[in-house]
Amino acid sequence: MRQNDLSTFDFVVTDDLAGQRLDRALASLTGLSRTRMQEAIKAGTAQVNGKAARASQILEAGQRITLANEAALTVSAAASDAPVADAIALRILHEDDYLLVVDKPAGMVTHPAPGHTSGTLVNALLAHAPALAGVGDRARPGIVHRLDKDTSGLLVVAKDLATHAALAQQMKDRAMVKRYLALVEGAMPTAEGVIDAPIGRDPRQRLRMGLLSVSSGGREARTRFRTLEEHGGRSLLEVQLETGRTHQIRVHLAAVHHPVVGDPVYGRAQRPLPPRQFLHAAHLEFRHPTTGEWLTFDAPLPDDLASFLATWRHEGSQ
Repeated sequence: MRQNDLSTFDFVVTDDLAGQRLDRALASLTGLSRTRMQEAIKAGTAQVNGKAARASQILEAGQRITLANEAALTVSAAASDAPVADAIALRILHEDDYLLVVDKPAGMVTHPAPGHTSGTLVNALLAHAPALAGVGDRARPGIVHRLDKDTSGLLVVAKDLATHAALAQQMKDRAMVKRYLALVEGAMPTAEGVIDAPIGRDPRQRLRMGLLSVSSGGREARTRFRTLEEHGGRSLLEVQLETGRTHQIRVHLAAVHHPVVGDPVYGRAQRPLPPRQFLHAAHLEFRHPTTGEWLTFDAPLPDDLASFLATWRHEGSQ
């Protein structure tokens, strides 16, 4: 969230907030109550893309929300629990004045959340680039998309609000290419295909996601897959996201009965198991919002997954 003057905050809706009501999204971003946000919106302090907004308005990725006047000052007063810088080593593949691309290690949470208030990627980024504190919402400055704690790989981070908005728009337009490597249980029914099924929060287990109809709160989700190798009752897949829902790859693959090997939530307790879920964000492509250059990045499998994969391949060759 960026403070442009003494009484205005503005930020860009990221993909994980798209589909939420404005009042609910503002409450989660600011740390204030939903009731307080409803009062502020009713008083005319919130705009979406420069127009008056309703509390019930459903947000879309890339939209700019402005919170002005007394409401913004209240948010400023409530922002004392904003993430703090933590000097943690980062693997940076690219950095310029507008953005940076990092290879996140497994075990690191992308941004602070209940139970994870320090040691996150955001904490490390703030130590590396303090100006990020003014980009996007206060809990996730600079973050355009996220990876699960135990998923390793590539993330792009915006250094200013305009870059943040442009990258969020590329995600909304499905112009950003994100490919993963996943080892799954079983042999896929086809060498390549698309899993197209909406995903939403599981109403019975709030920490899980699941297939949920749009009418029940699910959001459109599409995952492409291609089999790279298959033997011994498991398959190595290249997976490409067309949308970016929470746990999307894990939920979709489990739904077609081929869960990610080692997934503690959606997987099967089969042996042998890798040290963590076998999911890695290996490839990222996007257009630089300022220079127009098409950027491409690759991150090799980390040692833990590479070692497990080598053993799996060796067993398959015997």
